[in-house]
Amino acid sequence: MPFEFLSDEQVARYGRFPKEPSVAELEQFFRLDRPALDKLASKRRPATRLGWAVQWGTVRMLGVFLTENPTAVPGGVVAFAAEQLDLDPVCFPDYTQRQQTAYEHAWEIRDLLGYHDFADCEAEVRRYVAARVWSTTEGPRALFDRARVHLLKERVLLPGITVLTRLVGEVRKEENARLHRTLAERTGPELGSVLAGLLRVPEGRRVSELERLRTPPTRASGRVLTAELRRVAEIGELRAGVVRVDPVPAVKMTALARYGLASKAPTLRELEGDRKAATLLATVRHLETSSVDDTLDVLDLLITSNLLARAERAGKAEQLRTFPKLRSAARTMASAMEVLMGAPEATADRLVSLVEVWKAIEEVVPRERLAAAVETVAAFVPVTDDDAAAEWRAELVKRYRTVQGFIELLLEVIGFRAVAAGGPVLAMVRTAAAMAKGRRRYAPGDIAAHEHLITGSWRPLVYRNPDLPDGQIDKAAFVLCAVMHLHQALRRRDVFAEGADRWRDPRARLLEGAAWEAARPKILTSLELEIEPAAHLAELASALEGAYTRVLGGLGPTPRCSSPAASCRWKSSAPPRSRR
Repeated sequence: MPFEFLSDEQVARYGRFPKEPSVAELEQFFRLDRPALDKLASKRRPATRLGWAVQWGTVRMLGVFLTENPTAVPGGVVAFAAEQLDLDPVCFPDYTQRQQTAYEHAWEIRDLLGYHDFADCEAEVRRYVAARVWSTTEGPRALFDRARVHLLKERVLLPGITVLTRLVGEVRKEENARLHRTLAERTGPELGSVLAGLLRVPEGRRVSELERLRTPPTRASGRVLTAELRRVAEIGELRAGVVRVDPVPAVKMTALARYGLASKAPTLRELEGDRKAATLLATVRHLETSSVDDTLDVLDLLITSNLLARAERAGKAEQLRTFPKLRSAARTMASAMEVLMGAPEATADRLVSLVEVWKAIEEVVPRERLAAAVETVAAFVPVTDDDAAAEWRAELVKRYRTVQGFIELLLEVIGFRAVAAGGPVLAMVRTAAAMAKGRRRYAPGDIAAHEHLITGSWRPLVYRNPDLPDGQIDKAAFVLCAVMHLHQALRRRDVFAEGADRWRDPRARLLEGAAWEAARPKILTSLELEIEPAAHLAELASALEGAYTRVLGGLGPTPRCSSPAASCRWKSSAPPRSRR
């Protein structure tokens, strides 16, 4: 064979019976229909009738006629066909007494079933295989099986295995060359030279520029996030993303990028010109996307595992530190309440005045000490459930410097977009980024447009910082509040990043407009679908109806009820069907 890519199993089952067909296969391919039975009525000899029936089913299952040796079929096939014709399978070897009979039957069956020679349909088969190569990442073995099944479906007689193997190999080579040529032409010589330069190792370094750019981060910190943002900017400056690759399916770009990311620089340098340009273009375009994803992953990890986790731990530590003071205050208040609860109730003969109660309490707890205890409890116990976050939010504000170092660069490097629900959040973050780089003081009026997002325990942190003059907001608290909203909106995809994959708008994956019109013919050909779905839907509806009928037929007799109130008794042993 000119292309040694087929497995032993593929060779064994091509145009022959590798094993006994299953019951389902016998029913599907060898169950004689009315036209076949009408043709058999003109056959007189039992062996001739049985041989014709076996050939009729063989071409439907294998796509070939076994004219050279028509009796090379499993015994189960012969027995199944003989049972339908009420014949003895022992007569089947007599079918080879006249060799020309098998050929005559093959021509007759081919005309009856509407089979075509491969030579007449080779161009259509090439178009089908080319569409599969262009729109999928199937290897040669899978393409070979796809082509064989396609021939069976379209009732085309299978050629020799070498012919089909050569066709698959040639088409695959031609389509891959066309893919590489298309991308290389779109890249152009100038950008191609820049991308090829990524494979060189700069003086004083140990790895190539491509290796450096494709190395993902391994930890999360403010410094790492800033470095990742610079990596995103550096990859974006290569301008590979502006190259139009509309005709090329995304799955092919992904496959090229996967090869480029996994291969060493020397291996990529040795690639043929068009293939090297196409591989580098796909690799760098993939890096544009993956670097944005990596950066936002670092941001997510930084907020959840670094800022929030540390702030919560610090908040809890502060609670533990103040617990003795809170416990002492609570004990003082409990002593006063014990006196109050033990005061005698007022009666008609005796009134209990507030002065008497206070005198009794002050004998146990001085009034000044009780007031201090009440003030302590009020300071440490949240008034509302939302205020329970006040401790860790206050600690979070102390880490403002970490956020200040990257928030402006984050918005400069990554293009954020938002749906309606995320629009106010994105506007708040942009205001916060502008404030973070400024040194002037800000008043409540400067953030009035975002006031509705400053809720709960964020409000006193932003508007009522005791260390700041009246009428001045806490810039650090506002910036941290905005970053927390951004983090939540990113996770909900109310805000998403342009050019990302995991953090992008999920709707952006859909082809539409001119892009879909250009890709539709190849995709429909590869999927063997028509432009109008009516015929395909009718075929599915018919198959569903047939399956439903077979299921109903296998459930046994219907129930018989003596009256509407009486219980149904089932004649068969089959379980009753659901009455929903």
